[in-house]
Amino acid sequence: MTIETSFDQLTEEEKYEHFLARIDAGEKIEPNDWMPDDYRQSLIRLISMHGISEIMGALPEKEWVPKAPTLHRKLAIMAKVQDEMGHGQLLLRVAEDLMEPLGMNREDIMQNLFSGKLKFHNVFHMKAPTWGDAGIIAWLVDGAAIISQSMMLNSSYGPYARALKRICAEEVFHAQHGESIIMALAEGTPEQRELLQDSLNRWWTALLMFFGPKSKENASTSHVDKNMRYKIREKTNEELRQEFFTKYVPRIWSLGLTIPDETIHFDEEQGLWVYQDPDWNEFKEIVTGNGPQSKERLALRQTSYENNRWVREALNPTAKVI
Repeated sequence: MTIETSFDQLTEEEKYEHFLARIDAGEKIEPNDWMPDDYRQSLIRLISMHGISEIMGALPEKEWVPKAPTLHRKLAIMAKVQDEMGHGQLLLRVAEDLMEPLGMNREDIMQNLFSGKLKFHNVFHMKAPTWGDAGIIAWLVDGAAIISQSMMLNSSYGPYARALKRICAEEVFHAQHGESIIMALAEGTPEQRELLQDSLNRWWTALLMFFGPKSKENASTSHVDKNMRYKIREKTNEELRQEFFTKYVPRIWSLGLTIPDETIHFDEEQGLWVYQDPDWNEFKEIVTGNGPQSKERLALRQTSYENNRWVREALNPTAKVI
C-alpha cells in the first residue's frame, strides 16, 4: 500500500491530526498537500490582503516620483515603487496557487478589491502631501512592515515563507532609503524640520493602527489566534506594536522630534510601552474604504487594471483573464 493510498483512507479527523502534527514538527505545507479548509481560507485572506497592500502601497510613493527633490531621490523612490509592485505580484501568485482548487484566480482577487470585499492596509488609505510623508512611509511604515513580516518568516506554509525571505530583504533597503530622507530633513533647515514633524504628526495614528487592534478590542482578531495555532504567524498584534515602539520611539526622540502622544512612556515595572490607544472605530472606517484617500486610490488601481486588460488578453487569449 502506498503512502498516498494510506493517507487517502484516513478520516477527515485523522487527516487534521496528521496536519497539526506536521506543522508542530516544523514541517512546511506545500500547495499540493492536504490542508484543512480554514487553513486554506486563512492563507488566502492573509496573502491576498498582503499582496494587494504591496500594490496599493506603491501608489502614495508613486505620486512623489515626478516631484522628488533631486535626481538621486527620484531614482531611489522609483526603484522602491518597482520593488513594491513586484512584491505584490509575487504574493498574488502564491495566493493563486491556494485559490486554484476552489476554481478562483487573480481576476477574482482584483474584483474582490474593487467591490470592497478584499481590504488593503490602513496606512495606504492615507494622503502623502509632502516629501516628509515619503520619508515617514519608507522609514516607519516599511519598518513596521519588516517587524510584522519577519515574524512570519517561519510560516508553516512553505511558499509564503520563501516569498517573505526575499520581500523582507528588500524592505530593509526601503527602510534605509526612508531613513536617509528623514536624516536629511532632520538635519536641514527649520522649515524642513517642521515639515518632518508635521508628517510624523499626520502618520502617528495610522502607524499605531498598522498592527491591528488588541484581541479584546475586536472579535475579528480571532483570526490572529487561529493563524498562531496554525503557525502562520508567531506573535499577537500588541506584541508587534510593542516591538515597533522599542525599536523606533528612541530613534524618533533622538532626532529631536516630538511624538504626538503625551502619554507614551516605557513602564519599567510592566516592561511595556504605555500609549494612547487610537480610535478603532476610525480604523474600521478606513479599511472599509472610507479613508482620506481610499476612493481615489481604488479608482486609480481599477482604471489601470481595465486599461491594461488588452495586454492580459493578448498574452493569454484562450484562458480566463488573470
